[in-house]
Amino acid sequence: MQSIIKYLREFYNREFNWLYFCIIICMLGGVIYLNYWHGLEKKYITTGKTKLQSFGLYYLLYLVPFAIAFAIQSFFFKEIDHIKNVWFWIMLLLAPAFFSFRVNFDFHKAWMFSKWNGPDRLFYFQSINWIVRVFVVLIPVIIVWFLKDRNNQPFYGIKPLDHLSPYLIMLAIMIPLIALASTQNDFLQTYPKAKILNDLPSNSLADKWRYLIFELSYGFDFVSIEFFFRGFLVLALAQICGTHCIIPIACFYCTIHLGKPMGEAISSFFGGMLLGIISINTGSIWGGLIVHLGIAWMMEIGGWLGWLLKK
Repeated sequence: MQSIIKYLREFYNREFNWLYFCIIICMLGGVIYLNYWHGLEKKYITTGKTKLQSFGLYYLLYLVPFAIAFAIQSFFFKEIDHIKNVWFWIMLLLAPAFFSFRVNFDFHKAWMFSKWNGPDRLFYFQSINWIVRVFVVLIPVIIVWFLKDRNNQPFYGIKPLDHLSPYLIMLAIMIPLIALASTQNDFLQTYPKAKILNDLPSNSLADKWRYLIFELSYGFDFVSIEFFFRGFLVLALAQICGTHCIIPIACFYCTIHLGKPMGEAISSFFGGMLLGIISINTGSIWGGLIVHLGIAWMMEIGGWLGWLLKK
């Protein structure tokens, strides 16, 4: 845990600017307000009539805070040489496109719905969809690594961890926070994700396998999230702009959580900063994956317990 505290202290001393940070908080506060009080994502982003429109709307949702966070750095930091690097602009413009494509990718949906009928259909679609999305986002990331960084570093974030205990401590710290969240109605409207299985015909043996497959597939989805944000974005951009990339990436990371409960969306910015700082110092995504996956499954458990207590 001391190593993580050291990383945070170094980031604060070297990179942190209070005025810049406050402006970022105000920007994200505006996004949060527009989303949870005026339905930014539900009313305006998800309403694209075609796949191309939907792709474009999500692209702007991700790009604008990401780009603004980079753009205003020139007012607060002296050495902003990364704007002269072509790869910076490629990454800035392509990364939101990759993630928007991931969100809108459902070309397998028609085939799956024709293959499965009845109540099992949603279970199969959701479980397979999470797995498919991993490859949808990892394939372009692998291509960028091959073109840009294959001679500079191993594939983004695959370096093994030196210590496991700091990440287990971080998970332990999250337990009371998740327990508190599990009492909130907006949390219970979203979690557990596996509650959709309650509508399926009951079969004791099949139920156990369904829940196991569903939760493993759900967890597998976080592999692509960590490789994309803490691997691809943090470690590729760190080669170009160093720790200046941490806060803009956390802004991007916050925007992908706008469909989640508001508390989760807000905390995702700070969690994104923390995991980004860890990744840039360790060169590994595995710590972030342990924390992210552990929190996700604890939220599933918290959701079940929350519903039980409400009965």
